[in-house]
Amino acid sequence: MRKRPSLSFHQLLLCICLLCTLTGAMALLSHCTSADRRFEQFTSQVFREEMTASTLNMHYTIADSAAFGITDYEPVLSLYTSGQSDASGERCSALLRQLSCIAYDKLSPENAFTYTLLQRSLENDLALAQFPYYNEPLSPSSGMQSQLPILLAEYTFRSRRDVTDYLALLDQVDDYFASLLLYEQEKAAAGFLMPDVSLEKVRKQCDTIVTIQELAQGTHFLQTTFEDRLVELQAQGILSAEVVSSFLKENDRLLTTVVQPAYATLSEGLYSLETSGSAGQTSSISQASPGGIIDTSGALPKGLALLPDGKAYYHHLLFAETGSSRSEKELVQMLLAQFQEEQAAIRSLTQQSPSLLSMLSEGITEGFPIPEPEEMLSDLQSRMINDFPVSNPTPSFTVKDVVPSLEPYSAPAFYLTTPLGDSDNNVIYINRRNSPMGLELYTTLAHEGFPGHLYQTVYSNRAFLDKDMDPVRKLIWYGGYLEGWALYVEFISYDYAADLLEQCGQSDAAQAALLEKHTRSLQLCMYTLLDLLIHGEGAGYDQTATFLGKFGIDSPEACKAIYTYIAEEPCNYPKYYVGYLEILKLRETARSHWGDRYSDLRFHTFYLENGCCDFSLLEELL
Repeated sequence: MRKRPSLSFHQLLLCICLLCTLTGAMALLSHCTSADRRFEQFTSQVFREEMTASTLNMHYTIADSAAFGITDYEPVLSLYTSGQSDASGERCSALLRQLSCIAYDKLSPENAFTYTLLQRSLENDLALAQFPYYNEPLSPSSGMQSQLPILLAEYTFRSRRDVTDYLALLDQVDDYFASLLLYEQEKAAAGFLMPDVSLEKVRKQCDTIVTIQELAQGTHFLQTTFEDRLVELQAQGILSAEVVSSFLKENDRLLTTVVQPAYATLSEGLYSLETSGSAGQTSSISQASPGGIIDTSGALPKGLALLPDGKAYYHHLLFAETGSSRSEKELVQMLLAQFQEEQAAIRSLTQQSPSLLSMLSEGITEGFPIPEPEEMLSDLQSRMINDFPVSNPTPSFTVKDVVPSLEPYSAPAFYLTTPLGDSDNNVIYINRRNSPMGLELYTTLAHEGFPGHLYQTVYSNRAFLDKDMDPVRKLIWYGGYLEGWALYVEFISYDYAADLLEQCGQSDAAQAALLEKHTRSLQLCMYTLLDLLIHGEGAGYDQTATFLGKFGIDSPEACKAIYTYIAEEPCNYPKYYVGYLEILKLRETARSHWGDRYSDLRFHTFYLENGCCDFSLLEELL
């Protein structure tokens, strides 16, 4: 046996001291890194679960699922099940409990930021889960009956797996719509069903979006767009001609035997609810409307404030949609102050040149220097270069027309966001039914394209990947951050348009463009105030008509249309305009903190690179 060397007492004491020091340091290091590791494992699991729960959501969030550790999944549409709100609330509670077990003060700054962001979002989701029947997935203006076909038509095919996933999703549309009908039936039983006038709108959409006639002719956009995407894969050598032919037949079969019948069944189910007298969210017009006309034609939607605990629900919905932590009272004060600013700007412009009002009513269309959408987008890119960070390489894009069958249900223009890892397949849709032209088209393209949604999405996604941000942050969504930005740059584009018109010798038209900017801002401010009054205070049609009448909107038809849209789409206008005002406030804060170091370029870079956040957290970052 080998003899062990002996240690003196002093040597032993020194070793013990050294061992204690090293053990303490290692324990501290282990404790710090273990908190980060536990948090990242937690967020990774949450992200994977959310992605695999909805293939449609995953496809529009990440281009390559394998890059995020998702290789084994079943293509699924997320179906509603009875009692789902209780399950959602329990899941939020469970996630919050897991989150609370992670030592926040031991996290890295990046993880601590994500922790706070996720915690706030989950807490608000938990609060919303207490109101199971206040949501409306079949809204007449933005429901899934009209949104799902658009998402399917733009479902990018990068591989054969994408095609088979797509066909599997088509095969589930009947189950998906059946689950939404179940939700509407449960809403009806609880007294929360949309009124007949809204049900009728949705039914008409179901009857016209996918028709037997179009499918028989092979002209439906879900047939033509599918074939176009397959042809591209064939050209890349990914699919053979035989496989393409097989997929085309399967697509036609599913559209004819699954999708179209699913729409018909949904329409019939809604009609049954409509005729059964189940409609609950109603508000009768019985008093004299502006102009002396009495309208007793039927029921209109009512605001959330008139529902049980509706004000509490609206408060949480406002935060979820806008990302603003301000109270309704604070928002009203902020809106009224902006309203006065816009009025003063309009008054100043019209006093200088009264003829601008007639130019405004005629619109700046035929005389606008740039007629085509692609040229407008190019001009916008050149004008934004000094005030916005460069996104390399320059994002490519395609401008398409909305197909005729979807024109009645689509916005004047829209952009479908591209997923992480794919910045090349950008499409902007223009709805020719609304015929945006001239200045209106120019500013709309700024909103949807550059420096709006397209630019914001591509730049932010590239920054997200460059910084190796936690993927769970892609689950955080605040409409105010995204739509607020698009409206913010849309108003900037009016200044760009004024410069363009001035350069072309159209000085009066340039001033009219500025007047149009302030008029549009005033209008959106007014509609946002109405949203707060209708859903936060319980204002009905008569109060809305009186409010609008003070600003010269006295047509009963116009008042009814404005009231109905706002009542059917709670928080839609605040999502845009409150988001816009929060960006203005954030910009003021940046100017105050940064002083001489402030520039629009620096502020815009800060905003884009930090990704989707609530505004109070963005302000803390400043």
